[in-house]
Amino acid sequence: MAKDEGKPVTRVPFNALDRHNGGELAVRMNQEATRIINGGWYVLGKEVEAFEHEFAAYCGTRYAIAVASGSDALELAIACLGLPDGCKIAVAPNAAMYATLAVLANRKIPLFVDVSATGSTLDPRALEEALTPSTRAVVATHLYGRLADTRAILDIAKRNNLIVIEDCAQAHGARRDGRKAGAFGHIGCFSFYPTKNLGALGDGGAITTDDAQLAARLRQLRQYGWTRKYDVGLEGGRNSRLDELQAALLRIKLPLLDGWNQRRREIAKRYSDGIRHPRIAVPVIEDESYVGHLYVVHCDQRERLRSHLVEQGVGVDVHYPIPDHRQRVFADRYAGLSLPVTERLSQTALSLPCFPELHDEEVEAVIDACNRWSD
Repeated sequence: MAKDEGKPVTRVPFNALDRHNGGELAVRMNQEATRIINGGWYVLGKEVEAFEHEFAAYCGTRYAIAVASGSDALELAIACLGLPDGCKIAVAPNAAMYATLAVLANRKIPLFVDVSATGSTLDPRALEEALTPSTRAVVATHLYGRLADTRAILDIAKRNNLIVIEDCAQAHGARRDGRKAGAFGHIGCFSFYPTKNLGALGDGGAITTDDAQLAARLRQLRQYGWTRKYDVGLEGGRNSRLDELQAALLRIKLPLLDGWNQRRREIAKRYSDGIRHPRIAVPVIEDESYVGHLYVVHCDQRERLRSHLVEQGVGVDVHYPIPDHRQRVFADRYAGLSLPVTERLSQTALSLPCFPELHDEEVEAVIDACNRWSD
């Protein structure tokens, strides 16, 4: 075991943004940064407008509204719908509270719905069973870069008059039936946090929709609720604006996204084909409905496997260790709620390195380390 001052040396990083943003891409981004600085306009200008048009075209929607973060995208998406306070919004409870926090921020009630054992996304059967008369919407989270079961969720939503909000923060470019993430539901929410498949050099987000009225409301809400400058005409507004620099950098990266996603899928498939340890359950990698944001295995001895991989120099992480309904902020409010699949997966999930710049020999090192684990 290689060590430095008593600590394992990481030979395969979990992520490496210096690689991702280096080389020729760094040269181009530096040139754009200089141009933006010299241009003298830094917030909600021509770069943001151009990125919104390009991102909407990429996603296959009529509109994209750029905002300051993925969390703001979720909060503003719910805010623009005009749903009554106290109504319920169905959410998957295995995605680190992001959708749940957005629901709570809008004075709505999260309806926690169990997830599927295979895809870790919202289980349509559990959704239908959990619905109440006060349920008005559902957040379909495309977790780990894998599309939720959009066909079944949209069918349930149509039959029950529900609004479908897609949480696409981990699924930029994922596609099914000729449509991409953000174009299935009534509204889609994206994050451009640096580690995302399409990442900025800071926070950023966007909301996609085909609804002209929702798009107009969102443009108001992201800037104080202004009808025009200094004239607040819409309640619930805030300061949530994407800056020109981040928009310019995202415009450079957007044409490269599909290639990066393909590389992520290739790495994921090599893992799933190569990891043969009987105690490590690997995901099935099928098609472009998965874009490899995270590669998550499951093991009933997760902490032992985690320690072994760290000792072997492999960077790992857990996504996510605490289900929403078990978060301390709720105290005992949901003590009686049992979501067995979510709770089990939170104890077994382990994420392996999966980013486009991962070298082939590093992929093989991860596979070898997994297979050599003595459980």
